[in-house]
Amino acid sequence: MDLKSFIKQNRDNWELLEQTLKNITKKKNLTPEKIEQFQLLYQKTAHQFSYSQTYFPEEEVTLYLNELVSKAHNVLYRDQVTSFYQIKHFFGKTFIRLLLEQGRFVLFAGILFLIGAIGSFISVMNDPLHLYAILPDEIAYAVDPQQIGKIDQSINSSAVSAMIMTNNIQVAFLAFAGGITFGILTIYLLIYNGIIIGALAALFLQHGKFYDFWAYIVPHGIIELTAIFIAGGAGLLMGYRILVPGPYSRVFQLKRQAMRSVQLLLGTIPLFVIAGIIEGYITPAPISLEAKYAFSLLTVIALFLYTWRGKKNEQSG
Repeated sequence: MDLKSFIKQNRDNWELLEQTLKNITKKKNLTPEKIEQFQLLYQKTAHQFSYSQTYFPEEEVTLYLNELVSKAHNVLYRDQVTSFYQIKHFFGKTFIRLLLEQGRFVLFAGILFLIGAIGSFISVMNDPLHLYAILPDEIAYAVDPQQIGKIDQSINSSAVSAMIMTNNIQVAFLAFAGGITFGILTIYLLIYNGIIIGALAALFLQHGKFYDFWAYIVPHGIIELTAIFIAGGAGLLMGYRILVPGPYSRVFQLKRQAMRSVQLLLGTIPLFVIAGIIEGYITPAPISLEAKYAFSLLTVIALFLYTWRGKKNEQSG
């Protein structure tokens, strides 16, 4: 059976299972017959998911069935699931699974950021005056490379941390919501943020403060940029599926991809909280530059271990 025939033959059952899931969740029109029907639909869809994994492993329908079967399974056994377990399951398995499944879009988000960063870096290195054309005035005229590392005792670290977290979450939300514009707004935001970093890196290099600059960026920047790339990847995924809906309608893809992308976006919030705390307390701390780089290495290791363990848990579960 080819992919189109497989989808056409089984789509009605999948949509019925989705509707039944909604009714059960809302405790609407529940009867013993409805519960039995739900169990049968779940078993049938699980079998079709297994078939799809075997014959269409790289197709979108397999990801869709995986998500549908997982939701149905959770509802069937929800009496065994506590709120704490649901949170643990989401961050321990679901978020990692979604991240790995949409890894290409997250990677592409990172590439767009790099394109902006490299382009602006080269531009400012060729002509320092380009800095004032590239950066907003409030940044271009306020940055003084010679002041890096000097601590302002009047700064409230808690307030700074909260402000940074709020700003980064807003950027992530815009990058995600940009998917509605077929990803155009998302692409712009990713490239623009890269442009700012690239131009600043060139400025600090010209003043002999390149090593210092990155020491104050990477402690929080690794986690922060990872979260932004994930949110940007979610927006790009949504935009791509609207633009290229495949065998589904654009409205159907928008609804389904929006749900998946929202989950990815929600998964980045703890990352932004952690990055904000680091930027408010660790980045400006009066410790050596080498210590800041060492801390940055720890964040890389932590992200790797989190992803690796989540992938392992998903495979074992």
